[in-house]
Amino acid sequence: MSYDASNPFAKILRGELPCFKIYEDDRVLSFLDIFPQAKGHALVIPKCEAVELSDLSDEFALAVFKAAKKVMRAQREVLDTQGVVQMQLNHEDAGQTVFHYHMHLIPSSVAHLSEHGKNSKPSDMDAIKELAEKLKAHLDAQA
Repeated sequence: MSYDASNPFAKILRGELPCFKIYEDDRVLSFLDIFPQAKGHALVIPKCEAVELSDLSDEFALAVFKAAKKVMRAQREVLDTQGVVQMQLNHEDAGQTVFHYHMHLIPSSVAHLSEHGKNSKPSDMDAIKELAEKLKAHLDAQA
């Protein structure tokens, strides 16, 4: 599958769509999912054109995982939880719906996710914004 620069994550990276940013460096961006599977559901995306893991250079793959570790630590501290589901889907056949590589970090348990599934409508934007600000402040303080 070739990369489609009109996907929503590419638009977020270009500043054409808003997001609730919690972490950013020169290679990655992390923000809260507006269709969360649990409170604090975050995404980590590389700042390069990649549909799935097999498209990522080692440099960007490492950057995604380093950022994911930081975000996960912040989720645990800010949300006072230990369980974080790390999920990444490759290709439509596996359930990928946005064709820009991304990692999900979902403070939850597999059992909770199975019971509740993906939200079909966006969550409360004010609540997401407030939590994003808390997570971002925590991550900024760690830098």
